Amino acid sequence: MNYRWDIRNIAIIAHVDHGKTTLVDALLKQSRVFRDNQAVGELIMDQGVLEREKGITIMAKNTAVVYRGVKINIIDTPGHADFSGEVERVISMADGCLLLVDSIEGPMPQTKFVLRKALERGLKPIVVINKIDRENSRVSEVLGFTQDLFLELATSADQLDFPVLYSSAREGIAVTEPDMKGKDITPLFECILEKVPPPQIESGPFQMLVSNLDYDSHKGKIAIGRIWRGKVAPHDPVVSMSADGSITHYEISEVFTYLGLKRLEVAEAEAGDIVAVTGIEVVNIGDTIASPEQPEALPRIEIGEPTVEMTFGVNTSPFAGREGRFSTTRQLRERLYRELETNLSLRVQDTDSPDTFLVKGRGELHLAILIETMRREGYEFEVSKPEAITKVMEGKLMEPMEVLTLDTKEGYIGVLTEMLSKRQAQLTDMRNDGHGNVHLEFRVPTKGLIGFRSAFLTATRGEGIMNTNFLGYEAWHGDITSTRNGVLVASERGIAVTYGLNNAQGRGLTFIEPNTPVYEGMIVGQNPRPQDIAINVCKEKQKTNIRSSTSDIAVKLTPPVKLSLEQAIDFINKDELVEVTPENIRFRKKLLTEAQRLRSISISRRSTET
Repeated sequence: MNYRWDIRNIAIIAHVDHGKTTLVDALLKQSRVFRDNQAVGELIMDQGVLEREKGITIMAKNTAVVYRGVKINIIDTPGHADFSGEVERVISMADGCLLLVDSIEGPMPQTKFVLRKALERGLKPIVVINKIDRENSRVSEVLGFTQDLFLELATSADQLDFPVLYSSAREGIAVTEPDMKGKDITPLFECILEKVPPPQIESGPFQMLVSNLDYDSHKGKIAIGRIWRGKVAPHDPVVSMSADGSITHYEISEVFTYLGLKRLEVAEAEAGDIVAVTGIEVVNIGDTIASPEQPEALPRIEIGEPTVEMTFGVNTSPFAGREGRFSTTRQLRERLYRELETNLSLRVQDTDSPDTFLVKGRGELHLAILIETMRREGYEFEVSKPEAITKVMEGKLMEPMEVLTLDTKEGYIGVLTEMLSKRQAQLTDMRNDGHGNVHLEFRVPTKGLIGFRSAFLTATRGEGIMNTNFLGYEAWHGDITSTRNGVLVASERGIAVTYGLNNAQGRGLTFIEPNTPVYEGMIVGQNPRPQDIAINVCKEKQKTNIRSSTSDIAVKLTPPVKLSLEQAIDFINKDELVEVTPENIRFRKKLLTEAQRLRSISISRRSTET
């Protein structure tokens, strides 16, 4: 077996906010891939608008640097559990991995998930304990927790022999001992060259596994992946092998490799290289591109199953078609099925209704990012409340279970425990650091987590961190009764006015402000009591000839409550929808008129009695 000693392929994996993308910044800047006077800023790899806004990596990305004549291909991966499919998708391109662990938080749920995937793939791990410059860092304890995690997950003895480095990605330093004073990131570069194995080169005709896709308006579809065998050059004949076993013949147009943030066109690429090729019109992630001389398919990329589902439907409100460029069934269906090409964790199914589609994902945030992306592209549609995906196994109804970890203050233990007990959660671990902070772990059904994030942030006044990790399926624990109060529902179509909203605020909180167009069935506020109330927010004060001395004093309204898209999805009940347009996010009842809703309640009661 031959090796490519001039290449190393590594993936950077970690829990969310442990510093992966910041570490990639340091590797890029200190490898001199940018000019000295080039302004590149921070979080260089997170160029997406949503990634910048939310401060998390959503899509896995490729880059490369050169150190001492060796090209290091780097794969930056997401750390949020909802985007773990991205990790599963691209980790196949690497031979080693950098496992980042926060020097205060230590190993978290997603740390365990990504490390398990890396060890299953046989990647050589390098542990980097990051953020050692922070106050209250507990490096020795975190190292002990990390070693325990390896003991739990390792499948062979050699996986327990891993190097450990200590870094401050923000400062751009790495050291081999925690009490050393660092100068730069060089020790990490040296460790990569020494410990990460070079790619093995198998002799034979060209063979490549597609791990990512991109699109260019001039070049068309771009297939990205690692070459496992042979060589490829422009104008080479190849075949693409799809999941159903069909084989299609193409000719390679261009071949690119990575350096820094650029794709460089090359005359030829060999086994071990991570490349992007054009000229293949129909290709999907997981397909094999190979030489027609020996068309052998590589094992397809295996992705975990989704756990949450919701419906996407054509907007059926009275305001439909006013604000979006794409609002028809055909356009919505085309966009959702196109998303499947790059979003492997997603599932889309047609339903009995031609205007509604069932969409399944890894979590609420996974689906919320898709909704927000489509909204910004000009799509107009409506979505239902997320629900956990159940299965029937051996005649028993099974539901997904997750590990929920909460890091917060001691004073919130009581309220959080009470909230979660109503959601069928079981407390499995509680640790106190002696400084007023507490770490809680729960086993909870996925259905119990729907709508919990916003309630958690409210209960802890923002002083808490919540993380989840999928465990598996267990027997159905029973239904969870809704803990949300009723809503204020507009009873008339028109324009909301101050007088009408002032009456509404006497009944509860409002979500809209004066001059907002409303329609019957639109949710305009929340009632502090369990029942829904129909209210006319368009009602104006009756005009008479009688005036009091205070009649002209302006009515002062309480500012409306504005919910983000994620909060809106959490807020609604099963009989409600979120109307999503490029300009607005509205809540509405599925049945718009009060007569329809009362009739539905009456029918459901009669069916229950019988």
